[in-house]
Amino acid sequence: MTLPVDMETVALRLGITFQPRVEDSQVDAAYLTRLPLTFARGNLLLPLRDEDGCLLVASANPANFAALDELRGLYTLPLRVVAVPRQELLDAINRLYSRNSGSAREVVEELEGEELSTLATAFSGPKDLLDLTDEAPVIRLLNSILFQAVKERSSDIHIEPYERELEVRFRIDGLLYPMLSPPKVIQEALISRVKIMSGLNIAEKRLPQDGRIRVIVAGRDVDIRVSIIPTFFGERVVLRLLDKNKGLLTLEDMGLSPRDVSATHRILSRTSGIILVTGPTGSGKSTTLYAALNHLNSPEKNIITIEDPIEYQLKGVGQIQVNAKIDLTFAAGLRSILRQDPDIVMVGEIRDAETAEIAMQASLTGHLVLSTLHTNDSATAVSRLIDMGIEPFMVASSLSAVLAQRLVRVLCPHCKEEYTPDREYPGIVLPPRLYRSRGCDKCFNLGALGRTGLYELLLVDSELCSMIIRQTPAGVIKEYAVSRGMRTLRDDGLAKAAAGITSIEEVLRVTQEEYADLSL
Repeated sequence: MTLPVDMETVALRLGITFQPRVEDSQVDAAYLTRLPLTFARGNLLLPLRDEDGCLLVASANPANFAALDELRGLYTLPLRVVAVPRQELLDAINRLYSRNSGSAREVVEELEGEELSTLATAFSGPKDLLDLTDEAPVIRLLNSILFQAVKERSSDIHIEPYERELEVRFRIDGLLYPMLSPPKVIQEALISRVKIMSGLNIAEKRLPQDGRIRVIVAGRDVDIRVSIIPTFFGERVVLRLLDKNKGLLTLEDMGLSPRDVSATHRILSRTSGIILVTGPTGSGKSTTLYAALNHLNSPEKNIITIEDPIEYQLKGVGQIQVNAKIDLTFAAGLRSILRQDPDIVMVGEIRDAETAEIAMQASLTGHLVLSTLHTNDSATAVSRLIDMGIEPFMVASSLSAVLAQRLVRVLCPHCKEEYTPDREYPGIVLPPRLYRSRGCDKCFNLGALGRTGLYELLLVDSELCSMIIRQTPAGVIKEYAVSRGMRTLRDDGLAKAAAGITSIEEVLRVTQEEYADLSL
């Protein structure tokens, strides 16, 4: 068997220099503009800079003499080759070419530089929509929008038509930011291009449509969920981006305190019972469920999920996609799952009494069930289940824990600064020092880089079971849980603000239902 030879050995054999990394500061961007990205990737070559009259070239295949000859002819300079590991070189190529790529705003400026009356004529009238989307500017614009969204860590792209303008906004770390306003005349062509990429009906403009796009952006595999709805001024598009290269988070990575991580691991080690994750849309519930499944996943366990949609593919886990068109609902899928001898079942969301009842019964018959519920805090989940029509004794017997959560923006570590709070909030004891961010180039002047979670873990004990059977109000249940050591969403947020992870304003923004008496 032939063993792979590392790049350092190759460099030694060829008598050239080995370089373990390519730093951005080592590269003259002027050379990149003349070399197509496909050539650089395909031949694993990257021109770096002029050095003593020679072009310094990084290569992960320095024996590819034909490609080097083409490069020599392109730049009309003698070459000096340095060997770089393959993955490091590919990362550098993607990183550097993405930096040189034109933004969506630049593409819009190019469009505006063209004769808009000509564009308007071309895009109007009874023409085939397929012909509209073949216009190069429209394709370039959508590609640039997708590229810029991935580059700026956007989770969603909103394309919003109004009477006289078209707006594009990105959701970054939970907040929407206006990005650009393309010409109104390309609205239909742009939306038709989205439909074609996601396999939707381009002729249907009266009904909502959902689809999916998979693209590669700078070497990153990005899955895009597409939602289109008809509005008065045209179809409105929301694209949700899922970067598959980021991988799954662990419970420790998500911002849970060490105490809550330990308690969650204990609950997950049980063989039966139901664990609920609650919070509003976009609060990270699905990510928490995937982290829990990743922790539980092992060859000796049979894990089956029913989801809408499936966001991550988990090796060794059977995953079912809900399909309402063929009556494959959460309830119907859950019934079938229980005939597959599962150890662990994950239900994407409990939306109705039927699903809730089947999930509860499954948890009572030797299955560990994980699911989500839309409630504001952990204690309210109990009332919500009873309001759905589930008998209190069944809730008390099956419920093991409820984890409520929110997402807050993490302060940019590059421009974060400490300060002394100069205002008071009624009922809140602020720490003597807090933190805020000014905004810098690293965080696109937003003051935040990424998000973390605030958590409230309600553990169901024997006393809590009795309170559930008596249908005790959610407020009383919460008071009891706090007396037993539960940290509320607000308290978890204050702890993170004091630690410099997030700002006090961000904590108040995402836990505002707990601050009904405050003027924020």
